[in-house]
Amino acid sequence: MRHQRWQLPSDRVTTPGPAASRRARWWSRISSVTLRPLTAALPASERGVRLSRRIVAGSLAVLGPVLPGTEVRGIDLADGGGSRVRGEWVHRPRVRREGTVLLYLHGSGYAVCSARTHRGLTSRLAAMTGLPVFACDYRLAPRHRFPAAADDVRAAYDWLRAHGHPGERVVVAGDSAGGHLALDLTLELLRSRSPAPAAVVLFSPLVDPSLELARRRERSRPDPMISAERARRMVALYTRDTDAAHPRLALGFDGVAGFPPTLIQAGGAEMLAADAEHLARSLRAAGAHCELEIWPGQMHVFQALPLLIPEARPALATAAGFIRRQACGPRRAEAS
Repeated sequence: MRHQRWQLPSDRVTTPGPAASRRARWWSRISSVTLRPLTAALPASERGVRLSRRIVAGSLAVLGPVLPGTEVRGIDLADGGGSRVRGEWVHRPRVRREGTVLLYLHGSGYAVCSARTHRGLTSRLAAMTGLPVFACDYRLAPRHRFPAAADDVRAAYDWLRAHGHPGERVVVAGDSAGGHLALDLTLELLRSRSPAPAAVVLFSPLVDPSLELARRRERSRPDPMISAERARRMVALYTRDTDAAHPRLALGFDGVAGFPPTLIQAGGAEMLAADAEHLARSLRAAGAHCELEIWPGQMHVFQALPLLIPEARPALATAAGFIRRQACGPRRAEAS
C-alpha cells in the first residue's frame, strides 16, 4: 500500500494518504461497538486497572509482537541520587552504539502499561533506527501518584546521560501519557538549563490531562476506543490531590526557548488529535521545529498494532527517519 503525503498550508499538518485502509476502518468500527463499551464498563479503580492491564497486555502481545531476534536486558538499580532506574534495554543483534540512544516512555493513562507491553513497539523502533532503546518502567497509579512517574523518567534520563559514552545524545519518544511525560521532562530540563533531548517523537500524546481538549473534539467525533470522561477518570488516578493548573500538568510553552525538534503523529479518528494539534501550534509559536502528522481514520497509538493496521509500519518508518535525521546526523541517515 502506497502512502501519499502532502502539506496543508493553512495549519501545516502533513496528512499521509487520502484515507485509512479498509482494515483500519474495519477495526475502528469494531472497536466502537466492543472496546469503547468495555472501557466504559470497567471501574476507574484499582480493580478496574488490574483488568485493563490484562486486556491491554494480551492485545499488544498478539497484535504487536516482539520482533524475532530482539535482545532485551532488564535494568533495576539506584541512580546514586536516591532514586531508582527501572526499565529494559531493547536492541537488535550487533547494533553498535554510535552516540545516540532512544529513551521510550510508554503510555496508557499513567496506570496500565509497562516496558514489557510495549516491547513490540520498541523492538521495531530499535530495528528501524539502528539505535539501542531504553524503555523506562516508571511507577504506576493508583498506587503511585503525581509526580512519581515524572520523577522516575527524570532519573532514567539523568542516568542515561551520566552512564553513556562521552557526548552521547538522548532522543525521547513516548505515546499517550508517555508523551505528556516526555514534554514535562523536556520543559523541566530547559527550565533548569540542563542538556535537553536531541529530538522528541510523540505518538498520540496526551497534552491536556484535564481532557478538556479531547472532550471538545468528542462532541463532533467520538473516539472509537474510549470516552473523554472515562480517560479523565483514569488519568485522575495519577493526578488527583494535585491542582490541575500545576505547571507540570497544565504544560505551558510561552517563553520557552530551545525546545528540540519534535515529530507528532496522531490518528484522525482519536480524540487526542486535538491535543496533538494544540501542541504543534504551541511549539511553533515558541519557535520550535515541529512536524505534525494526522493519519486519516487511525485510532489511538495505531503504531503499536502492526499485524492489524497496515499504516503502523510506514508511520514508524517515518518516525525512525526523523530520529536519524535530527539526532544521528545526515551521514548516518543517508547510509540507512
